[in-house]
This record gives sequence, structure tokens and C-alpha cells, in this order.
Amino acid sequence: MKKAMKRETRSIASVMRLQFHDCFVNGCDASLLLDDTPNMLGEKLALSNIDSLRSYEVVDDVKEALEKACPGVVSCADLLIIAARDAVVLSGGPYWEVKLGRLDSLTASQEDSNQIMPSPRSNATYLIDLFSRFNLSVQDLVALSGSHSIGKGRCFSIVFRLYNQSGSGRPDPSIEPSFREKLDKLCPLGGDGNVTGDLDATPELFDNQYFKDLVNGRGFLNSDETLFTNSITREYVKEYSVDQERFFKDFAEGMVKMGDLQLGRPGEIRRDCRVVNSHRPRVEVLFETSNKKG
Repeated sequence: MKKAMKRETRSIASVMRLQFHDCFVNGCDASLLLDDTPNMLGEKLALSNIDSLRSYEVVDDVKEALEKACPGVVSCADLLIIAARDAVVLSGGPYWEVKLGRLDSLTASQEDSNQIMPSPRSNATYLIDLFSRFNLSVQDLVALSGSHSIGKGRCFSIVFRLYNQSGSGRPDPSIEPSFREKLDKLCPLGGDGNVTGDLDATPELFDNQYFKDLVNGRGFLNSDETLFTNSITREYVKEYSVDQERFFKDFAEGMVKMGDLQLGRPGEIRRDCRVVNSHRPRVEVLFETSNKKG
């Protein structure tokens, strides 16, 4: 993870996002990592993942090192959860204990991912309903949205905010004017949708700047800024914008809760995170990491 961060700082934020996109679709089972087969359309090309999720090669490097050290012991599902935690720590965020013992899925579903994962256009009401389906509270929603404290987003995800919010032909009125001018230059109408912009003013540092930006109308994504414009989520945004310690605490607790999402389907411990290896013996372990950082 440290080597990946030195090569490209953004890769760490990308690795953290993998936990979200894996766990919300049929539980934390590394189904996200499976490549397509003649009989299965995987999740990598789902609407919320294609041209968006990245840094799979970092996961491959970590898995290769794990297999050399202790073959067949650490699942890809556990790897994603640990890597997400370490991405936060390496970016200056909180440390938390990670529960282990997950098995890797024997299948993946592009259809399920398309039906479940929210788009950048989502509003707070939709997100509240989505998170409640997984027994995650409004507090969990706002705290976990703080994952956008690090990383970048694509122009493709915000052009509608800049030029046609809700079909009005006008920009989102919640965007602070000078920030909108900056985004207009970054993402001109008809420009390259793959150009990226910072998700907050300190994209390489995990802190509470994300929430300060939302309070000031400087949220990059619609799904971010709506957390402040919505009365139900606004108070949490305001609290985290002035209390970083509380944000860190609630974020860590939310990540643990999300990491518990499981459907109990048959699984195994894959030695290659991109393919199903059902012929290999299952090794099931249940343990927790030490209390020491590092």
C-alpha cells in the first residue's frame, strides 16, 4: 500500500472505495474483483464501476505478497477491508480494528450492482433509504460519505450539476459561485468527461475538510452537497465540519458496520482475486488484528 501511494497518491483513495462497492452488493465477499467469464457478467463493468473504479492492480500486488507469506489463509474479501482501513490510516485518518474471517464469493452479478449502487446524481433522501436497507443509520450515511475526504471525481459525474440540474437548463443553485466558475473551467460543456477534480480542498489528506466544503457550497458531487441541503443530514455535516475527532470516531464505526454486511452464501478463499478457484481447498480463519498500528 505504501509503495502504491508513492507511485500515485490517488490510488489509495481508489482502493478504499472498493470496500463500499463490494460490500453493498451482496455483502463483503470480493465479488467485485471477479473478472467476467463466458457464463457470468461481473461487477467491474456495472454502471457505477466502469471507468470509475480503479487500482485493482494494488489489490493484486497485496494478494501476491500475502500468498507468498501465508498461502490460502487471507481471503480477498478480508484483504479489501484491511486495505480500505490502511488507505485511511496512510492518508492521516483514524485506525480501527478489522474483523476477519470472510470468505470469497463464487460468483458476481453486474445486474445486482446496477440495481443497488447509487449514482453521483443521488439525493440525500434516496441515500437515506438505501443505507437503511443495510441497517445503516443517517449518521452512518453522513460519516461514511466522508470517505470523499480523499480522492478525485470525474467531470462526467457533475456536468449535469453545472449545466442542467434537474432538467432546468441551469446550474445547481447550491454551488458557491466562485467554486462553480472553477468547475466550469475544469468541466466545460461538451468537454472530456474523464477529466478529474478534487473531491475536497485537501484530496490527499483524510480530514474533515470535506464537511467544511459542503457547508460552504463547495461539494464536488451532487450526492455530497445534498447532505448539507437536506435538513435530515445537515446537522451531522455541520457537526463534523467543526469536530474532526467525532467524524473520525463515527467513520471508523461505520466502516466496521459496513464490513459486517454478509449474505451467508457459499464461499472460499481465493488465491487469485480475479478468478473463481472452486477446486482449491477452503481454509477458514477467524481472528482479529493486533492493537498495534502498522
